[in-house]
Amino acid sequence: MMERSREIMERSSEEGIPSEAAVLINPRHDQNANLNPIIASSSSSSSLRPEWPTIDGPLGLSEQDSVGYARKFFGFGFLLLPLLWAVNCYYFWPVLRHSTSFPRIRPYVVGSAIGFTVFSAMLASWAVTFTVGGERLFGHAWDELVMYNVADRYGLTGIF
Repeated sequence: MMERSREIMERSSEEGIPSEAAVLINPRHDQNANLNPIIASSSSSSSLRPEWPTIDGPLGLSEQDSVGYARKFFGFGFLLLPLLWAVNCYYFWPVLRHSTSFPRIRPYVVGSAIGFTVFSAMLASWAVTFTVGGERLFGHAWDELVMYNVADRYGLTGIF
């Protein structure tokens, strides 16, 4: 029996796998770390920086193409298409989530996030103002601001 345990310890030390005694003495020892150091190092580095700038992963754009697309989405968002800012933030989510990743793409994605947030706040405040305030807030000017009486104003209700 003693000879068998000595044989197991020698074989496990040659293979780099801790013996049963070593695991019992140090239970926090990670057995997978010695089995494949390439996998262990890649899994720890993948949590720091994403490998792909888009949510598509390897099916998506390369980093070079991503810079152009992020720049276009950011620029066209200023042409009264702020929904493109939301698309930019969604598509380049790995860039937005990891602050140290893809420094060439990040300014466009962060700018899109800020722009979409400001646009959403303005749209929501406008909608709440007209929904809650109504005629009590605007007085007699309310009839000029609302759109439901346009047909009456231009005499279009008697046509049909």
